[in-house]
Amino acid sequence: MLNPPHYEAHHLIGHSAHILYLRYLVRKVAPTHVHVLITGESGSGKNVVAQAIHKKSLRSNRPLIVRNCGALEKNLMRSEFFGHARGAFTGADEVREGLLAFADQGTLFLDEVGELSPEIQGAFLRVLENQTYRRVGEKEERRVNIRFIFATNRNLKEEVRAGCFSEALYHRLNGFNIGIKPLRERTEDIVSMTEHFLANRCQGGKKYRVSKKAMDCLMGYYWPGNIRELQNVIERGVILSENGLISDEELPREIVDAFYGKVPGNGMPTLKEMERQYIVRVLERVEGNQVRASKILGIHRKTLYRKLNAMQFSETPVL
Repeated sequence: MLNPPHYEAHHLIGHSAHILYLRYLVRKVAPTHVHVLITGESGSGKNVVAQAIHKKSLRSNRPLIVRNCGALEKNLMRSEFFGHARGAFTGADEVREGLLAFADQGTLFLDEVGELSPEIQGAFLRVLENQTYRRVGEKEERRVNIRFIFATNRNLKEEVRAGCFSEALYHRLNGFNIGIKPLRERTEDIVSMTEHFLANRCQGGKKYRVSKKAMDCLMGYYWPGNIRELQNVIERGVILSENGLISDEELPREIVDAFYGKVPGNGMPTLKEMERQYIVRVLERVEGNQVRASKILGIHRKTLYRKLNAMQFSETPVL
């Protein structure tokens, strides 16, 4: 791992066939004005792909506005996106511009677009169709010129079938789809990503490296949290490392135990462990579709979501 290449925030790191294909798609779609939908599991790199598209687009010298729809308050979504007039509602003491005004002539990247409320979905459909909108409390139509990039970890087709997402909006925002594979399906990129994260931690000339045994453990892990989880593991390893070497002793135990096939107690998996293994296998069967997986498992999708979040911070099932 000597002299790793320098990567900017928008670079797609790796040498797998999938990464090469992603770079090809970005290179092709970036110079156009087509709206893009990026799909993939949480932590798989959707934000990096969005930045790459903007950086290579004709709007690269204009603003890239980024918002996570899941972090917006439902009752303030309309004002957040469209702005509001003075006196439009209680507490609106002055005119406020929304995200659409700030992103005019540039790019608006909306992550977790599946979290948009039904009301906002309808309003956004008008924006995508006509590039016009109205501030809350106003009748005047305002025109904008925005390139939209959307991202989601959900299967929006299933959301449409379930009546949770507007079919008309789905077809509008899905102008060009880019699907990102989870890290476990492109493990050949783990070395390059590890080098990148280690290079970012080089301070005062100090260099860090990973032992062969530790790298074997990283390569054999399931990575439910994808690239974000890998980055956190490397950060942890750097903190615990002695003389700049990250060995398997500095890795979380679940990663090492998963590699060596260890289970607690007398070698028999616990009930919780069996549940994790079953959930993982169901998700593999439905290619990560959480809506279909929750139906097979016989649980609500929110329950599955909570279980998956818990899995990211506990032992991962051995596959």
